Amino acid sequence: MRRMGIEAIYPHPKTSIPHPDHKIYPYLLRNLTINRPNQVWSTDITYIPLHLAWNTHLHRGYMYLVAIMDWHSRKVLAWRVSNSVDTEFCVAALEEAIGRHGCPEIFNTDQGSQFTSKAFTGVLEANGIQISMDGRGRFQDNILWNGYGGP
Repeated sequence: MRRMGIEAIYPHPKTSIPHPDHKIYPYLLRNLTINRPNQVWSTDITYIPLHLAWNTHLHRGYMYLVAIMDWHSRKVLAWRVSNSVDTEFCVAALEEAIGRHGCPEIFNTDQGSQFTSKAFTGVLEANGIQISMDGRGRFQDNILWNGYGGP
């Protein structure tokens, strides 16, 4: 099937598509040495495919997991699971992380519509947090580099 270019037809999750009316912020982590807690936090959404327990080949949709992480300690500060990729569960995780751990200096995300939304960026701006966003198609921007800064 792969050689012939044939693939199963089902909706693939698209968790990193920016909304055309949302502001995109510059990437602030290039060559930055991350050497203390609350210096840089980041978040991302991952999808969890759901299958029927009796037939693991039958796909039944997704659940979505958002996690907020401190880049220095690599500790997950807050997380939420949702059955839809909406902004609300991302904002709830962000507010919990800030409530429990204070504010980071910089918050880094991809350009997904949940993270470019006014609801999400508004929480960051209201708390005086600098907003950093990965470059479009730059999956390496969100990779931890063992404390040696970004790519």
